[in-house]
Amino acid sequence: MTEEKVTTEEVAVEEVSAEAKAEAVVDAKKKIKKAKRQILKGRATVKCTYNNTIVSIADINGAILAWASSGMMGFKGAKKATPYAATQVVASVSEKVKKYGLQELEVFVKGVGSGREASIRALSNNGFDLLMIKDITPIPHNGCRSKKPRRV
Repeated sequence: MTEEKVTTEEVAVEEVSAEAKAEAVVDAKKKIKKAKRQILKGRATVKCTYNNTIVSIADINGAILAWASSGMMGFKGAKKATPYAATQVVASVSEKVKKYGLQELEVFVKGVGSGREASIRALSNNGFDLLMIKDITPIPHNGCRSKKPRRV
């Protein structure tokens, strides 16, 4: 009988020590905080289609810091492609990027939607210095091969 008591006490001690180790590991993980890197210069890519507007902000190397789209903001249907939706998207992205301390942006605009100018204006109004604005809309040089003529 005494042997059984000893074993149950040992098991209880082992369980307590395992819990203490787990708590110590959790505490160690909590103490380690990743420092937010300060980025002064970045690039904003604005994709404006007929149906949506997507804005993403990256650092110079191309690592995305934040992005948002008008569908993500709650706009649905034809309202996603409006200039107002584009300004709301830019406001959301700029709020996410504030913690990095971003100040200067190179803006690359792609697409033919109605939110192009509105998104650029909103970037400027949200406190960013725009160093460059470049249109990277793809233009077909002669395009695809045309269909063969019909024989009637």
